[in-house]
Amino acid sequence: VKICRSSPEQGTVITIVIIFLISHFVFVSVPGPCDPDDLLDGVIFGAKYLGSTQLKSDKNPSTNARMKQAQEAVDRIKAPEGESQPMTEVDLFISTQRIKVLSADTQEAMMDHPLQMISYIADIGSIVVLMARRKLAVGRKGQEENPTGANSPGPQKKCCMICHVFNSDDAQVIAQAIGQAFGVAYQQFLHANGIKASELKPSEYSDYLGTQELYNGDLVHFSDSDNIREVSISKAPGEIVGVAVVESGWGSILPTVVVANLLHGGPAERCGALSIGDRIMSVNSTSLVGLPITTCQSIIRDLKNQAEVKLSIVHCPPVTMAIIKRPDPKFQLGFSVEDGIICSLMRGGIAERGGIRVGHRIIEINGQSVVATPHEKIIHILTNAVGEIHLKTMPASTYRLLTGQDTPVFL
Repeated sequence: VKICRSSPEQGTVITIVIIFLISHFVFVSVPGPCDPDDLLDGVIFGAKYLGSTQLKSDKNPSTNARMKQAQEAVDRIKAPEGESQPMTEVDLFISTQRIKVLSADTQEAMMDHPLQMISYIADIGSIVVLMARRKLAVGRKGQEENPTGANSPGPQKKCCMICHVFNSDDAQVIAQAIGQAFGVAYQQFLHANGIKASELKPSEYSDYLGTQELYNGDLVHFSDSDNIREVSISKAPGEIVGVAVVESGWGSILPTVVVANLLHGGPAERCGALSIGDRIMSVNSTSLVGLPITTCQSIIRDLKNQAEVKLSIVHCPPVTMAIIKRPDPKFQLGFSVEDGIICSLMRGGIAERGGIRVGHRIIEINGQSVVATPHEKIIHILTNAVGEIHLKTMPASTYRLLTGQDTPVFL
């Protein structure tokens, strides 16, 4: 939605593009300056970063209030007339998932905001003001504090706005591209979850996004340096390493191989540093991330004549927790199950966001074991589950090895 107002003080026209949780958009053709498919991967615009400031705002400010906030942010940051303006060359990365500010020289991320946290963006001539929400601290009485100190009835719905100010010849195009990204994200969400636009209004989608956070057990383990280890395995030339590996599962944050079994008395077990569930990142400095399982097995098998093998691993438990947030049965879970094994996963759905992986066996649903549960009952439980759904899973290959259904092939 574009709103034009003249500014009598400056004698210019201010154009502000308001993107308040995408509730004002019509998502039919998703018009905009970018190819919608490009926004799925991300597009980049060059700009000059002038600075950032923080404003306190009502949660749902009026149009005039938003315009004043945008101008206030510019007035705080922009250097007075005649003075030099500090600027940093940056790249603005815009996608249906997030907006990043990257250093033009090193491509390091200076700022990174999930798209759902962007409240609105304004273009004022060649100036772009990007505004992201930040929750205000909760007061001692359990209500949001009123930063103005005014005596007004009832709790004040306030939030902090982080305002980033940029200069770019493409200011208007940048604002339009971000608006288009919201529209594409909305359509992608509807498609991924099998929901018709008539069943979920943009405003309802906005409310839903506000409750969602990406959950993935891998994120916890891979970000903890205590879980990253360098393991050295000593063995006799001609002796196998003594490890059986399986795929980590499609949907893993870092797809690689998982230690599924250790040969009793073999070199891998003797070193005492490996456990079932550990992810092998590299072998003798050769990365296994993203490689097919057969390629990974060949790399490990070819170590037979070496006396020492060095592994880089991430310690992970054999059982992975996934948390799916499903506020209503009309939201499809976005994955299929056959005899307890996850067979397919819909990209962008709530199951992928929750950490579900293809090729994993469901062990528990909300604390209830489903190891010996018939297929029809598992489907019934999942179909009727709402709210926060907790699933424990493990690679199906690991499950079959641990339960004696398969014989391990040691490498």
